[in-house]
Amino acid sequence: MPHSFCRRWGVAALFTCVCVALTIAVEAQNSPGPQPAPMPPPIVAPVDTPYPGTISLAVDVTNVTDRIFNVHETIPIKGRDVTLLYPEWLPGTHSPSNPVSEMAGLVITANGKRIPWMRDRVNMYAFHVETPQDAKALEVNFQFVAPQDPKRGRISSKFADVTWNSVLLYPAGYFSRDIKFETELRLPEGWQFACSLEVKSQKGNLVHFKETTLNTLIDSPLYAGIYFKRVDLSSGTDNSVYLDVFADKPADLEISADELQYHKNLVIEAQKLFNSHHYGRYDFLFSVSDVVSGKGLEHHQSSEDGSRANYFTDWGAGVGGRALLPHEYTHSWNGKFRRPADLWTANFNVPMQNDLLWVYEGLTDYYGNVLTARSGMRTAEEGRDVFAQIAANFEISPGRTWRSLVDTTNGPIITAHGATPATWMSWERSFDYYPESDLVWLDADTKIRELSDGKKSLDDFAKLFFGIDNGSYVTVTYTFDDLVKALNTVQPYDWAGFFRARVYEVNANVPENGFTQGGYRLVYNDEQPGWMKKEESVRGATFATSLGFSVRSEMGGMPGGGLEGVVWDGLAFKAGITPDMQLQAVNDQKYTPAALREAILAAEKSKDPIKLLLKRGDEFVTVSLHYHGGMRYPHLERVESTPNGLDAILAPAK
Repeated sequence: MPHSFCRRWGVAALFTCVCVALTIAVEAQNSPGPQPAPMPPPIVAPVDTPYPGTISLAVDVTNVTDRIFNVHETIPIKGRDVTLLYPEWLPGTHSPSNPVSEMAGLVITANGKRIPWMRDRVNMYAFHVETPQDAKALEVNFQFVAPQDPKRGRISSKFADVTWNSVLLYPAGYFSRDIKFETELRLPEGWQFACSLEVKSQKGNLVHFKETTLNTLIDSPLYAGIYFKRVDLSSGTDNSVYLDVFADKPADLEISADELQYHKNLVIEAQKLFNSHHYGRYDFLFSVSDVVSGKGLEHHQSSEDGSRANYFTDWGAGVGGRALLPHEYTHSWNGKFRRPADLWTANFNVPMQNDLLWVYEGLTDYYGNVLTARSGMRTAEEGRDVFAQIAANFEISPGRTWRSLVDTTNGPIITAHGATPATWMSWERSFDYYPESDLVWLDADTKIRELSDGKKSLDDFAKLFFGIDNGSYVTVTYTFDDLVKALNTVQPYDWAGFFRARVYEVNANVPENGFTQGGYRLVYNDEQPGWMKKEESVRGATFATSLGFSVRSEMGGMPGGGLEGVVWDGLAFKAGITPDMQLQAVNDQKYTPAALREAILAAEKSKDPIKLLLKRGDEFVTVSLHYHGGMRYPHLERVESTPNGLDAILAPAK
C-alpha cells in the first residue's frame, strides 16, 4: 500500500498496512512458487511399418547464383493431422547438424487450399499440420537457402553439392526404410551430375530417379557442375568403382598415369583387406576446388569428398590430406555396412549415441592411413611420418590427463549444440577419437602380430568382422562385446581390458606401444620432411614441438601469421602467447616460416633468446623465448634388433 495513503489516514491505517504486509510475507513464504508449464506431447515414435503411398520430391537447383534450391513435395495422407520432420541427426556427422535455419518459405496446401502449420514448441525440426478430413495429399513447397559463401554452402556458379536431407520433409512415426520416395532434379543448363541413385530417365536438364527409400535417398547425395570427369577405378566387373571429379576449371581435371594407378590400387587393396564389398556401384563424389570448401562425409555406396584445386596438378603438396578418399571408402564397410548399435537409429530425428566412435571413426582412420600407404598414395616413409606426427602432438597435449578418449566422442554433439570451437585444443581436447585411435589400433595390430609370431594381424579381423554377407546392403550392427569377441577369435588376449585402459580410462601415457612392437621408436631432430615443407603454403607451419604453437598460412583472404594450436602449459603459453595473436616478426625481421626456422636453428648454438613481435587487435607485443632445443620434427627410427612389423603393415597386401 503506498506510503502517502498511510500518512493520510493516520496510525490506524499504518497498523493496517503493517498487518497486510506481514500477511503477504507469510503467504509468500508458504507459497510453493512457480510450477513448470506442461510440455507439448512428444513427437510420435517411429514404428517399423510401411508408410501408405510414395512421396514425390521435386528439387530445382537452377538458381545457383542466389544459392537457392526450390522444393516441391507431394505427400500422400489419409485425412488426419500429420507431423512432418526435417531431418536432424545425420549419419556421418554424429550430431543434430542439419541446418533447419536454412529452410524458408514453407507453404502447405491440401485440396487446392492453403492449410496452417505450426512448429513444435520444443522440437524445432517438427512441423504440425492440420489436415482436412477429405484430404488425400499434402502439397509442400519451400526453399533451401544455402549460405552465400561457397566455402560454407558448397554451392558456386560452377558446382553444387546436393544433400537430400536439406531439401525434404517426411512424416513422423515411421522407420526411414519404410518411407518411399520418387525424386526428380532440375539442373542448370549444361551441367553434369554424379550420384549413386539409379536414374529412371533424363530429358535435358531434368533427371528422374528410380523409386527408393528415405534412408537410401539421404544416403545418396549428388554432385553437379560444369567441369566434370568420370574415372573408372573398378577392380573387375564384380566391383564397380568410379571417381567422379568436379573442378573450377578443366585443367584441374588432368590426372597423371601414376595418380590414376594409385587410386586404382586403393580399390584393389581395400578388396584384399575386407574380402567383400557392400555396394552395387561405388562413387567417389570428388570436388577439387579453391572456391568451395573441402569435405569428407561417408555414405554406403558413395562419399562426399572435397580437396584443394591442385589435388592432381601438384601431387607432392598434398601428402597430409591424402588419406581422405581411403578413409571415406573404408566407411562403406565400417560405419555404413557395419555400424555401432547405438549409432543406428530408426529415422533421422532419433538421437544418436557416440560411445563407439573410436571404432566407427578411429578404426576407419587407421585403416584409411594403412590403405593410403598400401596403394602408393603415400610412401612408406610418409606413412610413418604421419603416425609420428600424431604421437608427437599427443606428447605435448596435457588434455589426456583429465579427459578420457571415449569422452571426446561426445564432441560432435557438444559442438552442434552451440559450443564454440576449442581455443586450447591441447587442453580441452576436440575430436581426438580420430588420431589417438590410430595409435590404439596400431597397438592392437602389432600386438596381434607379436602374439601370433606374425601369422595373424588386424587384416584378419577386417575379413572376419566386415567381410560377412558379401554383396548385402543391409546394415549389421555391433557392440563392444561383438568387437572383443571377434578380436579374440583372431588372437586370444584380454582385449576388453586393453581397450578399457586406452579408451575408457583417463590415461596420461601416449599409446606408443605400436611403434616399439612394430620395430620403431619415436625420435626428434631438425630434419623437416620434404612433404611437410611443400604443404606450408596451404596448411601453415608447425612449431608445436619446439616453441609450442603453429602458424596459419594466408588463405581465403585471411592474412598469414595467425597463431593456432598454442600448446597448453607449453613454452609459448608460459610466455603469455595466446591463439588470438598474429606473428609479425622474428628477431626484427618479417615473419616467414623459413625465418622462424632459421632463428630456432641458430638458437641451438647460441644463448640469445628468440624475439617475436606479435599483434593482438591494435596492440603489439614483444616476447622473448629462451629456447635452444632445435626444431624437434618427429620421426620413427628403425630399431634393427626388433621385428619390422610396421613396414609390413604399410606394405601392399600379398
